[in-house]
Amino acid sequence: MRGGRVVAMVVGAIMLLAGFAIAVGGTALVVIHATQRDAAGFYGTGTERFATSTAVLTADVNLGPADRVAAAPVGTVRVRATAPDGSPLFVGIAAADDVSRWLAGTSYDEVTGLDPVDTRLVTGVGAVTAPAAQPFWAASVSGTGTQEVTWRSEDGRWAVVVMRPDARPGVVADVDVGARTGVLLPVGIGLGVAGLLLLGTGVFLALLAVGSAPAGTAEAAAPRVPGSYPVRLDGRLDTAMSRWLWLVKWVLVIPHGIVLALLWLAVVPLTAVAGFAILFTGRYPRPIFDFNVGVMRWTWRVWYYSYGALGTDRYPPFSLRPDPGYPADLAVDYPQRLSRGLVLVKWWLLAIPHYLVVAVFAGGWAGWVGEDQRFSLGGGLVGLLVIVSAVVLLFTGRYPRPVYDFVMGMDRWCFRVLAYAALMRDEYPPFRLDTGGADPGTVPAVPAGPAGPAGPAGSAGTQDSGAQLVGAPS
Repeated sequence: MRGGRVVAMVVGAIMLLAGFAIAVGGTALVVIHATQRDAAGFYGTGTERFATSTAVLTADVNLGPADRVAAAPVGTVRVRATAPDGSPLFVGIAAADDVSRWLAGTSYDEVTGLDPVDTRLVTGVGAVTAPAAQPFWAASVSGTGTQEVTWRSEDGRWAVVVMRPDARPGVVADVDVGARTGVLLPVGIGLGVAGLLLLGTGVFLALLAVGSAPAGTAEAAAPRVPGSYPVRLDGRLDTAMSRWLWLVKWVLVIPHGIVLALLWLAVVPLTAVAGFAILFTGRYPRPIFDFNVGVMRWTWRVWYYSYGALGTDRYPPFSLRPDPGYPADLAVDYPQRLSRGLVLVKWWLLAIPHYLVVAVFAGGWAGWVGEDQRFSLGGGLVGLLVIVSAVVLLFTGRYPRPVYDFVMGMDRWCFRVLAYAALMRDEYPPFRLDTGGADPGTVPAVPAGPAGPAGPAGSAGTQDSGAQLVGAPS
């Protein structure tokens, strides 16, 4: 795949992704405008019950500088409060600094969250004075029944206060807050139009990249053993490796990481496009297939060089193409036909058992305990064993071969699942560790000599005694 086509496909895919996200956001705003307003045109939060043993319930509202939006930052704010027992309530809006000075040294409750409702108790020993005696209210109302205050918003930090008019402690109120603004609909329409324009430009660039492929330039798959799995991942362990280079490889791979981040950003929407193509035609568009396999191949080389295997000191090439001379390569056979039905379920439902295994191998577990505590597991077994091997290499100058073989088996499992989830094959990945550097599906070739001169990260070692890695012809 030539550089111009790669750039067009990457830029087009990024535009597709950005356009889709912007269009969805704009559509959501239009839907909210059409469905979430009441008869008076206010967007509401819904009614929530608040109860406090103190005399004051308050909440900060930070509206920001007014010059960020042509009109007022929000428009008109409305606060309604009702005491369930019919007792009178005071509702007021004032500058947050004025409210803070007024309540300094007293006890009050501050609302810190609405979903779910959460408050924070601020303790003090002083008594709160009656709200009607304060001159700083921008808007206020007091009385029995439902009390409603509306206020034309201004920039800055403001506070909403709900309390009894006589400042007695013990406040129970059903409160809802709403806002009316004229900017939501035009912003939603503008985002929708911008998203559609980006989508159209992205589709054009992607089609331009796909349609400009000269005949006969598709990359052929590497030879494989008949009956083996059609995703093959290979590596040759260098026998003469630097003891210390692994300490700085995380710095050396930064340029690759930047490029790969952009490439994977393109893979996601392109895989979605391929999924629709499979659904309607039963075929994976060949240019997209070659591009996605190339990104996976590039990723595997960087992973093999760095902390996914540490199997070589040869710097990875900046290339999507097969390179039999590099000690790590990946090949995926192009499928002539794919199931239209499986494309809907294999990448999420059918792959769940494999995802659990991959989470152990490569890391990525995450979860929550309680409301605020979060736990996660990163790195996985591959990272742990590679670091152990790196320490052994540091002190002995040798990479423990049994550990390398086991790590390669786990890497091989992960990339097979990746290819399956990316819709490239219908064959279900096997539940087995094919350990060792050479994939059992790769046709062995005549062993080659030393790997040649090293790239910028170090010098190459000699190849191991395993089979020569065979990649696809360029």
